[in-house]
Amino acid sequence: MEYQTAPDLNNPRMSVAWADNMPRIIETSHHRSQQYGLRRESAPEYAPMARNDLSLLIEQNRLLHAHAVPAMETLYQQIVNTHNMVILTDAQGVIVHSLGDDDFLEKASRVALQPGVAWSEQSRGTNAIGTAIAEGTPTLVHADQHFLSANHFLTCSAAPIADHHGNVIGVLDVSGDQRSYHKHTMALVRMSALMIENQLFSAAFEDAITLRFHTRPEFIGTLMEGIASFSPGGRFLAANRNGLFQLGLSTAALQSHTFSSLFGLPVSALFDHYRTASPGLLNLCMHNGVSVHGRAQLRLSNGIFQQSLTNDRAAPAPASAPISASQAASAARRLSGLRYLRTGDQQLELVIEKVTRVLGRDIPIMIMGETGTGKELLAQAIHNDSPRAMSPFVAVNCASIPETLIESELFGYEDGAFTGARKKGAIGKILQANGGTLFLDEIGDMPFSLQARLLRVLQERMVTPLGSDKSIPVNVELICATNHNLRDRIAKGLFREDLYYRLNGLVVKLPPLRERTDLETVVKKILATESNNGRYHVSPEILQLFRQHRWPGNFRQLTNLLRTAIVMAGDEHEICLRHMPDDFLDDIEQIAAQTAPPSPAQMVASGANLEEMEQSVILKSLEAHGGNVSATARALGVSRNTIYRKVPNLK
Repeated sequence: MEYQTAPDLNNPRMSVAWADNMPRIIETSHHRSQQYGLRRESAPEYAPMARNDLSLLIEQNRLLHAHAVPAMETLYQQIVNTHNMVILTDAQGVIVHSLGDDDFLEKASRVALQPGVAWSEQSRGTNAIGTAIAEGTPTLVHADQHFLSANHFLTCSAAPIADHHGNVIGVLDVSGDQRSYHKHTMALVRMSALMIENQLFSAAFEDAITLRFHTRPEFIGTLMEGIASFSPGGRFLAANRNGLFQLGLSTAALQSHTFSSLFGLPVSALFDHYRTASPGLLNLCMHNGVSVHGRAQLRLSNGIFQQSLTNDRAAPAPASAPISASQAASAARRLSGLRYLRTGDQQLELVIEKVTRVLGRDIPIMIMGETGTGKELLAQAIHNDSPRAMSPFVAVNCASIPETLIESELFGYEDGAFTGARKKGAIGKILQANGGTLFLDEIGDMPFSLQARLLRVLQERMVTPLGSDKSIPVNVELICATNHNLRDRIAKGLFREDLYYRLNGLVVKLPPLRERTDLETVVKKILATESNNGRYHVSPEILQLFRQHRWPGNFRQLTNLLRTAIVMAGDEHEICLRHMPDDFLDDIEQIAAQTAPPSPAQMVASGANLEEMEQSVILKSLEAHGGNVSATARALGVSRNTIYRKVPNLK
């Protein structure tokens, strides 16, 4: 089912045309409902699908669900306390997720308006969800326009969600008490569906040039922008609906076009533009003579641009050719992109999805996490997938630079600014990052006296080197990281509150290694990277010990351990217990002692029954694994549900 061109419900003329067409849509839908053999007085089915089946449905629609839920939460905040609910369905009209006012959710449950229930026309007759799918257009069904009498108390506004091919993959709907009907609800639903579509479109093309464009520069970055994606060589791939409208061509007609033929600019010139320190908006002329402004995002797995210009599918270099510096840099970028970090852990997947949405949007990112969880690796990956990938990435560890030097390191200095200063001065880290990304690691340890100056630089986008009265414009994307709780440091007077709120545009938290579910994949990736040939693997026994370990040093500790084990293994391919360092073995023995169950004699002597014995073993194991239920369950060979059943007070 393809999504028909939807009306712009913010345009009064088009909104009227859409409203005039709704009676025909309702009449046609009623006719279909009768053909399905439904009767107006039919009682709707109430039984939702089983929980396991619903979980499978959500997994099958994982990308749609992940991108839609934040938009649903925002939409719900706009209609809260109006006796409404927000609903997401799959392409067949089965409800995947919902949220709404408690009083209305109770009413909705009476007609099975809840997750796991199908609301297609075949099962429910005329309704906004099913009819929007059947017609491929936003649909409003109010009160007795519903085919089934049981649904006459509802008013529903639904908009299909399409993928980058134009195929309907789901529906966003707001349903409520028909007495709470508001004419603006449909516009909110349509805008939210368009937001989801744009996010899905951006996520669909990882190895591509994606252009956001509009005739008015202020509309770039809004729902009104057109989006078009091209291969690294410039071949057209797809465009969102606003992009198709502005280009004035169908998807089929666009297949023979390139970036150059559509926008009058060679791809090589586009790359040159983004090699500059401060790339502004592009001024482009479309094939139809209309001038537009644009901003491109270069998410390319192959950074060797010249190769991609001559051949859309870049051929690999001959085996005998030496690897150039640019090729090595390109390989490094590929291995530290966000795609490389996807290893199957759901917590990390959510982090990646969040940061992907703000790439190139000038939103500062704050990465929280324990020492060694990969904060700098994530920062580098964010930079490499951003429009600034070809510009500098400059990392500064605020905790490792002496307090007396950090000011000159950050802001630079003029000749003679202080005793021991270099002749001709030095450029600071902030200016080194101009046009690119500045990563401030351990920002919580920045001296309090410098925080006000950093705040001023971020607000004014100007840097004044020490000993100079000249301010220099600077354009950087900012990523910060810390293992501190900055709110606690604010309360203690160690961190400025105004700086905190300037830095935390998007806050994400990296999970520690002991909480990750992708340990085996991570081990394989580290071994492949450290050994250069991927010929090493760990034995099942060692992998089980890794799962029991608490890893206080996180990935830094694991990487060093595996690097040592590779050296110890030598020509052997399998890393075994004898290749492990002594301190790791000592840790394992200590964990074993902590998790070892008390002897039967000890338990009997204490008067414990079998249930108490089991609970004691579980509690000891929980303590050894830092309260991590998943790790405890794996260590004991039981399910998480068993842990919660045996220890009912566990939260």
